[in-house]
Amino acid sequence: MLTRLVEISLRYKFLVIIAFAVIAFLGVRAVQTIPIDAFPDVTPVQVNIYTESPGLAAEDVEQLLTFPVESGMAGLPGVTEIRSVSLFGLSYVSVYFEDDMDIYFARRLVMERLQEVADRIPEGYGRPEMGPNTSGLGQVFWYTLRRADQTLQDRYSDMDLRTLQDWSVRLILRTAPGVDDVMSWGGKERQYQV
Repeated sequence: MLTRLVEISLRYKFLVIIAFAVIAFLGVRAVQTIPIDAFPDVTPVQVNIYTESPGLAAEDVEQLLTFPVESGMAGLPGVTEIRSVSLFGLSYVSVYFEDDMDIYFARRLVMERLQEVADRIPEGYGRPEMGPNTSGLGQVFWYTLRRADQTLQDRYSDMDLRTLQDWSVRLILRTAPGVDDVMSWGGKERQYQV
């Protein structure tokens, strides 16, 4: 069998050279067009839901915010898993969908269900909001704004730092290439009540 293959190759040298050239060309073209990432995104289709309620302990956040959001998302089609984290003043729920589901369809399903879930949360305890359309590799870092030293304690309050974050730092960071959204959390949010 192998001897016959060698005999045919020696007899039809021109066809072997053409076959080699075609295979080499296709190989080079495949290498140039194949998408390669240094860190491939293997994250499943997910939608994140945040609910902020300053001043609530983690146990209260779990009971009043996280549980209603989790139970409301449980019946959505294509949901494979729901994970949540309840922190001081913040509920973070991740809804995972089947891999073949379109991310925009999944976000639409969650948005429709969020309207119902918001009615289950007591008045004044925050409204659930969808996070930006990112993958698991999208959340790069958390940062904090702090006073340089204690002498600035009287000059800049927690509310001043939050206002600086919302009106300066956040806007500057959003202009950076590759930054989809910057979420503010913590501090005392400035309110104007009429």
